[in-house]
This record gives sequence, C-alpha cells and structure tokens, in this order.
Amino acid sequence: MAATALHPAGRALRSRRRRSTLRTLGFLSPWLIGFAVFFVYPLVSTVYFSFMKYDGFAPPTWVGLKNWSYVFNDYPFFWPALRNTLWLVAVMVSLRVLFGIGIGLLITKIKTGAGVFRTLFYLPYLAPPVAATMSFVFLLNPGTGPANTILEGIGLPAPGWFTDPAWSKPSLTILALWGIGDLMVIFMAALLDVPKEQYEAAELDGARAWQRFRYVTLPNISPIVLFAVVTGVIATMQYYTEPLVAAKVASGVIGGSGQQFEPGYPDRTTLTVPQTVHNLGFQRFDTGAACVVGLVLFTLAMAFTAFLMRRRSGFMSAED
Repeated sequence: MAATALHPAGRALRSRRRRSTLRTLGFLSPWLIGFAVFFVYPLVSTVYFSFMKYDGFAPPTWVGLKNWSYVFNDYPFFWPALRNTLWLVAVMVSLRVLFGIGIGLLITKIKTGAGVFRTLFYLPYLAPPVAATMSFVFLLNPGTGPANTILEGIGLPAPGWFTDPAWSKPSLTILALWGIGDLMVIFMAALLDVPKEQYEAAELDGARAWQRFRYVTLPNISPIVLFAVVTGVIATMQYYTEPLVAAKVASGVIGGSGQQFEPGYPDRTTLTVPQTVHNLGFQRFDTGAACVVGLVLFTLAMAFTAFLMRRRSGFMSAED
C-alpha cells in the first residue's frame, strides 16, 4: 500500500526534475550552441584534418602521422617560431605586467594633471596595430629614423632595431610596452580599490614604501595580476600582426602583387607560431600541417593557463 501510494509521488518528483533540467538547458542553449559551433566543431575538425592530406581543393586523404612528422622534423619555420613565441611569452608578458603596475602606481600618486597623463598613456593602446607597427619601424629605422639620430647625438650606440636579429624581439617588446594603456587602466582601478586603512596601519608599524607595496598593495591586486598574466600569455601565443608587419616593412616588402616574402625577417627572429599556421595553410595550401601547428599552439596555451591557475597562490593571497 505504501509503495503504491509513493509511486505517483515519485513520478511527480521525476517529472519536476525533468522540467527543471529542460528549463535549465533552455536558458543555457545559446551558450551551448555557441560553444559547440565555435569551439567543439573547429577543434574536432582540426584534429581530424591533422591526420589528412588536404589542400583545400581535393578531397582529404588519410596520411596518419605524416603531417606531424613533417612539422616537427622537416618544416624549417616551426622550431624558430616556437622559440620566438616562448621568448615573447616570458619577456614581453612579464615586462608588460611590471610596466602596467608601475604606470598605474605613478598615475595614482600624481596630484595634479592625473587625467592628462592617464589619457596620454592610454591613447597609444587605441592606435591600429598595423599603423602603430609601421610607425615604429620608421621611427627606429637605423638609417633615417629619429631614434638612432638622438642616440648618436648623445653618444650612445645605435642598434639596428627591426633589421638586427639581436634587436628585433626587443623592438617588438618596446612596441608592446608603448601600448600599455589597457593594463594601466585595470591596474589603476585595482590600486584605487586598496583600502587606505591598510596603508595607514602599515605606516604606523613603520613599513617603508617597498614593504607597503609588498605586504599591502600586492596582496590586494594579486587577482588582477593573475588576470593580466593569463590573458597576456594567451594573447602573446596568438601574436601575429605586429611581427609580420614589422618584418615586411623592415625588409622593404610593404605591399604589391607578386612580391615574395619569407616570414621572420631578419633571420627568422620575428617569426611566431601563428605565422606558421598562415604560411602552411594559406601560402603552401597544406591544411593538414597547419592543423598540426594549430593544435600545438592550442595545447601550449592551455598548458600555460592551467599551470598559472594551479600556481595562483603565488599571485593571490590566502584570503582569495
């Protein structure tokens, strides 16, 4: 009798749960559709084509691991591009975060004209990447650029900048530091949100400027530092436009039909992994090998992000 009486109640409970699940899926459906169309399908297709010989015209044919072997053993641009990309991740991201914090601190300490300085530091970030890169290459031109003229005028050595393999990546880093306005804004917001009472308590305890920054400022802005590092790593792993434009302008190949250009000028030092994807997929029409490089890039970005998230205790305080 009891089991018979509970049976309709159990069915009603299951019905309510089913309706709740369907309602939840209905609310999530826009995100689920977007996730499936713009992430799952491209990722599965990339894995599929990485084992195929496909030029975009003829039907794909199975070749197994030949694409992977070609990229890792025979493709001449992959390893230089990977080394350059890792160098930019280590150096460019670190310096951008440090400069962003430093400029944010500077602006928050200025009593007069803070709005003017804030605007001046933020404006370069709004410059189109292609125009900004071309301007930088011309400014740093070793023969006619004003940068070397000023350096020689004050008795300092004048580097070759984008035409010198030893200076090409540092030149790209300087360009990235020039457009530091995005990080400046988010660090300023975080710095202004630090409780003043903590600074006052630290001063009463005799803490100096560095100690106040180390034990008060940094723990409070650590989530923003983590955000800046993670997004910076992901963006640098996709670094494409600036090094490509800089290499073309510095080598004299600015545009025009019929011009041949080998990416990475000078001496493959501005070559990045996304450039090899374009070179393989759209210049050599080797879609399978391009998918291999794309998967390597995706794996590296995910690995860096997972490592940083697991090590977030180094960025965030225990309370976070």
